[in-house]
Amino acid sequence: MRTGIGVDAHRFAEGRVLVLGGLEFPGSRGLSGHSDADVVLHALMDALLGACGAGDIGEMFPDTDPAYKDASSMELLERVMGAVRERGFGVVNADVVVMCEEPRVGPYREAMRSNIAQALGIDPGAVSVKGTTTEGMGFTGRGEGIVAMAAVLIE
Repeated sequence: MRTGIGVDAHRFAEGRVLVLGGLEFPGSRGLSGHSDADVVLHALMDALLGACGAGDIGEMFPDTDPAYKDASSMELLERVMGAVRERGFGVVNADVVVMCEEPRVGPYREAMRSNIAQALGIDPGAVSVKGTTTEGMGFTGRGEGIVAMAAVLIE
């Protein structure tokens, strides 16, 4: 068994759709990034790649490659899962924390868990998605962006 952790952060950007956990959040400011800037899936992908010893998403999907411009992180996660499986591993569970003042994660939690579970090939009960604020502290507290952290167990 192996564990992996991942962290990602993006600043808010006007004129973009917010995507978290493969789910669009209507009416919310989007995030700046080369792909769809889904911080939840980016943190998760880094955790998975780290756990199986396959590097990180910057190596696998460089932001200098125009092929990944506005790419769907759900599609990138499928490729990451291919790398995990190629190395003989499967996912046991995944745990994600989203840190932001807005939007509230709670109303979207179950849909995000379902998206992630389907992509990982595991039961939704093995996926946890939590939201928290930073009580007004730091860049997330000032409403400048979102941070996500993920931990995974693979075997």
